[in-house]
Amino acid sequence: MSDLLDAALVAELRRWLDGARFADGRATAGRDARLVKHNEQVGRDDADGAEMGERVSEALRRNRLFAAAARPHTIRPPIFSRYVPGMEYGTHMDDALMGGMRTDLSLTVFLSDPGSYDGGELVIESSAGEQEVKLPAGCGVLYPTGALHRVAPVTRGERLAAVTWVRSLVRDPGAREILFDLENARHLLKERLGQTPEMLLLSKVQGNLLRRWVED
Repeated sequence: MSDLLDAALVAELRRWLDGARFADGRATAGRDARLVKHNEQVGRDDADGAEMGERVSEALRRNRLFAAAARPHTIRPPIFSRYVPGMEYGTHMDDALMGGMRTDLSLTVFLSDPGSYDGGELVIESSAGEQEVKLPAGCGVLYPTGALHRVAPVTRGERLAAVTWVRSLVRDPGAREILFDLENARHLLKERLGQTPEMLLLSKVQGNLLRRWVED
């Protein structure tokens, strides 16, 4: 997903991260993930961490594409991570429950320019094989929390990212995909045709599917 965070917010986050206090990332990892996690995260004692996390969450809530894909009920406070040469995060699966919240989707938002570091790709495993992801600053990737994934070793530079998790209003991934496709088609057609009787019918279908599938 492109432009989840605008350039001004990314620049502000990076200025803050330049002076932030980082701690061992294993402190927030689950029992199994702790064994393969080797990175740093902004410490819980950082005075500005909660405010910066809320700024990121607000930007996500305003993003039309993210809202259509995730249908967020709750967004966890983001974790800001740093990888420097020699650091990596081995293959793992994120926890199904975090703070008593069911996690349906994981989101990584890249904060470093991809040319400023080597390695550090997010590698997501699926039935189609492995997908390597390394995106421009401000862009992110949304993926099932139950998917096995890893962060490849960083060999040069510094990889900064914000990571968060979402409980979706629509638990079933197949239903979320149908709603996502319908929302995108409706958005494109409305831009081209305006509000027509056919558009109203599509909106009715979308609303009725939401009533059928949403768990609030």
